Amino acid sequence: MSEPDYFLTPQRRTLAYHLTQGEGPCVVFLGGLKSDMEGTKAIHLEDWARAKGRAFLRFDYSGHGQSSGTFEEGSIGDWHLDTLAVVDALTTGPIVSVGSSMGGWQALLLARARPERLVGLVTIAAAPDFTEDGWWARFTDAQKTQLEAEGRVELPSDYMEPYVVTKRMIEDGRAHLVLRDDLELPFCVRMLQGTADTAVRLETATALLEHAASPDLQLLLVKDADHRFSDSPCLGLIERAVEQVLAAQEG
Repeated sequence: MSEPDYFLTPQRRTLAYHLTQGEGPCVVFLGGLKSDMEGTKAIHLEDWARAKGRAFLRFDYSGHGQSSGTFEEGSIGDWHLDTLAVVDALTTGPIVSVGSSMGGWQALLLARARPERLVGLVTIAAAPDFTEDGWWARFTDAQKTQLEAEGRVELPSDYMEPYVVTKRMIEDGRAHLVLRDDLELPFCVRMLQGTADTAVRLETATALLEHAASPDLQLLLVKDADHRFSDSPCLGLIERAVEQVLAAQEG
């Protein structure tokens, strides 16, 4: 594993990243909650980009991987600001974002914040608004009381150690919801979703499909694929989705 470079954000957070130089648009990988840039999908796409001579950026949000801070201190808005900081400082010109799980939400926030730069989008088990529609909506009265009294609760995960969910994360998530207001995606969008995903429900994928306005949006359901979406066939599907988006942009 090669050593990353580091970037200091305007919020004084130190973010680790790897930037591959090449032809644009730059493909920006946005990882999931508590994931890091050394994951299978990010590394696979970087290898693909190098083979194709494509510009590619992967990085760790604050509180993730090799970046500064702790997960429990962070929120959707913090990681959105991290994304804007690295994209603005490290890339120029058009970009195509590839968002995995929580990174799918981040990709949608990026599209809203930088509409002049985003020219294509691929999501993998996108989880927009999950702090509200996933966590808060399923909290028991006891969990809500604990969150109010203690400022945090722990939630089990099928894929890693329990999540520590803070009151700040829930409240900040409400300030960054994307499925309540108009969501304009004026470019090619490809959404990938596994039917065996226990972290993101099919209803989330179809809600995003129905809500977003795009001239070319397709949702591909993959039977028996889980939330990781990182076996060889799934990685091939990700590659093809990125290539379709790039081809549509290049006309």
